[in-house]
Amino acid sequence: MATTYNDLYLNARRDLKAAGVDQAQLEARELLCLASDKNREQMMKDLTLYAPDHVEARFLELVRRRLSGEPVAYILGEWDFYGITLDVCRDVLIPRPDTETLVDRGVLFVRDLPEGSWAMDLCAGSGCVGLALANSCPNVRVILAEWSEDALRVCRQNIRRTGLSRQVSQVRVNAMEAPPRLFRDFDVILCNPPYIPTGDLAGLDSSVKDYEPIMALDGGPDGLAFYRSVADRWKTVLRPGGKLMFEVGIDQADAVKDILEENGFEDVIITPDAAGRPRVVEGSKPRPDLFAGLAPDLDAPAY
Repeated sequence: MATTYNDLYLNARRDLKAAGVDQAQLEARELLCLASDKNREQMMKDLTLYAPDHVEARFLELVRRRLSGEPVAYILGEWDFYGITLDVCRDVLIPRPDTETLVDRGVLFVRDLPEGSWAMDLCAGSGCVGLALANSCPNVRVILAEWSEDALRVCRQNIRRTGLSRQVSQVRVNAMEAPPRLFRDFDVILCNPPYIPTGDLAGLDSSVKDYEPIMALDGGPDGLAFYRSVADRWKTVLRPGGKLMFEVGIDQADAVKDILEENGFEDVIITPDAAGRPRVVEGSKPRPDLFAGLAPDLDAPAY
């Protein structure tokens, strides 16, 4: 039986909504665009037309995958974040709106720095944080630093896709180990590390634990392993006055603030996300005391 694009859309929206999908209307539209190889404008014009059988079959399969719990971002193979569209797949976490707070803080810090300043996106995943920073601040050079080879492949794809290859590069490093000796004088490190406590992984929503990479989620027994390692080992690559900025999970902000202060960071602050939840913890590497080590002038008058 011939079916119009609009009927396919309405049926999928109904089924997705019944399954509890929050953005059923948006997802039904995007899946229909993918199945038909049409952009949104073309689809709006063609809604009253009959869909070819092969398009209908493809669309129904995409909807079936979504109803089975697969995240729509992985089905589409791309996702929007901070004004840019990025490739995503099951090798990287899906960029989330919460993480835009980390980019906001980075942009506020680097936008007035001199041309040629350096930033690092550590535990980069898809590269979303570093690429968004570079796209917003042309004065900064960005390194996407990631341990997973599969994630680095996605980083390379996204550097090309965003056209930022002159400003952004990628390197394989392990945030749980000391940084390479050549790394130095970064103005800011932005880090969205794995922060789910190992014991909590089994209780995550199936759309997360069954599809997103566990390597990018598991933050150790208390969820703080990466924060301790980065604050301790990676502060050496920051210039004096440079910033270390972390995204944190629920109820972790105070603990991460303590970790930064224990590692000598100053002016540590916590910034909430759009929903009011503590989301970013940042601190500054101390500047050297210009008077440290100078012998007192014994002849100077006492006051």
